[in-house]
Amino acid sequence: MYAYATIKPASDRKIVLHAVDRNEVYTLNSVNELELNGKLDLARGVYNRIVRDFVKQPLSFELTTFVDAPPGSGLGSSSTLVVAMLGAFVEWLKLPLGEYDIAHLAYSIEREDLKMAGGKQDQYAATFGGVNFMEFYANDKVIVNPLRVKEKYLHELENNLILYFTETSRLSSDIIEKQRENVKQKNEKSIDAMHSLKEQAQRMKEALLKGEVDSIGEILHYGWQHKKDMASGISNPQIDELYEAALKAGATGGKISGAGGGGFMFFYAPYNNRFKVIEALNQFGGKQMRYTFTPHGLTSWTI
Repeated sequence: MYAYATIKPASDRKIVLHAVDRNEVYTLNSVNELELNGKLDLARGVYNRIVRDFVKQPLSFELTTFVDAPPGSGLGSSSTLVVAMLGAFVEWLKLPLGEYDIAHLAYSIEREDLKMAGGKQDQYAATFGGVNFMEFYANDKVIVNPLRVKEKYLHELENNLILYFTETSRLSSDIIEKQRENVKQKNEKSIDAMHSLKEQAQRMKEALLKGEVDSIGEILHYGWQHKKDMASGISNPQIDELYEAALKAGATGGKISGAGGGGFMFFYAPYNNRFKVIEALNQFGGKQMRYTFTPHGLTSWTI
């Protein structure tokens, strides 16, 4: 599932921001800094940074965007859109930015300029693409290690992994704020849960590289049990009921995507159990979504 951004240069001293999936269009005067007012702020934030850090003068253009995933879904749609828009500007203005630069700039726009709570994995995942083991250190140091996972293991994973939309969205920043507060107050249960999620990432990496694909369900289940301990609101009775129904139908594990509280869930269903699991999930009013893995991250071109 993708985020798309197209820039059509103009010379009328106007800026047109058009979010097709949200059915929103704004025509603005070309200035050095656009006001952040809640109307397509991601696009405004990207523009403001491009002007401030690179071109130092107003630009005139039409920016059209579309995102396959709904907002508030937990699939990193905001960060992926920011990366796509940055990619379009980098392509248009021929800015000397590499993958690490673009991912870090996207993170900086969302977290610092727009004050949106969250981590930094989404920006790097969208920019680099493929299957990566990412390491995050102090002082903004990030190392992205591409994993050489055999194609057949990825095919099996894609075949057995169900992506299910609960038909609800949520404000991830509220849950993330609770997590941050728990860490600040040295809440042992919450901090232990985070260490367990780090361990889950290590186990996941080994399973993928060794081709132990069917252990992925158990690893997801292990992580989900601990993720719920990070903060209140990550799960709720409806999500717990969904999860139990999936396990009963043959899934071996799963998780909620993103911060939690709603949005998308993943379930691992081996041995063609996917059909029974999808049938069991359908009664909850959400829907299974199709997706494919891609080896490519941010891709841009000029016509």
